[in-house]
Amino acid sequence: QVQLVESGGGLVQAGGSLRLSCAASGDIRSIDAMGWYRQAPGLARELIASITTSEFNGGRTYSPDFLKGRFTISRDNAENTVYLTMNSLKPEDTAVYYCYADVAQYYYWGRGTQVTVSS
Repeated sequence: QVQLVESGGGLVQAGGSLRLSCAASGDIRSIDAMGWYRQAPGLARELIASITTSEFNGGRTYSPDFLKGRFTISRDNAENTVYLTMNSLKPEDTAVYYCYADVAQYYYWGRGTQVTVSS
């Protein structure tokens, strides 16, 4: 079992920045990767970024091209925490952001944190 708690969401003006945190607890050593999805009202959940966390191949990151380097994922293994740094935020980035942990392709999810970008 893995538990995830997100924090760091909120209201920000367009062009601003936010950093989301996701703290993992429980069976930490079973986690292969962690990352973030987001879901805007009426839209499907979409992958934002991921990072591998295992002892042997940890630290590999992925994010889709459409983010154009605005979002960066990082990790602090000592704190069992993954971060999502979001810069140059746009109103279309408004969504609920969910942290996930991949354990042998089974996903654990956090409850989500709301990010609202005003124009």
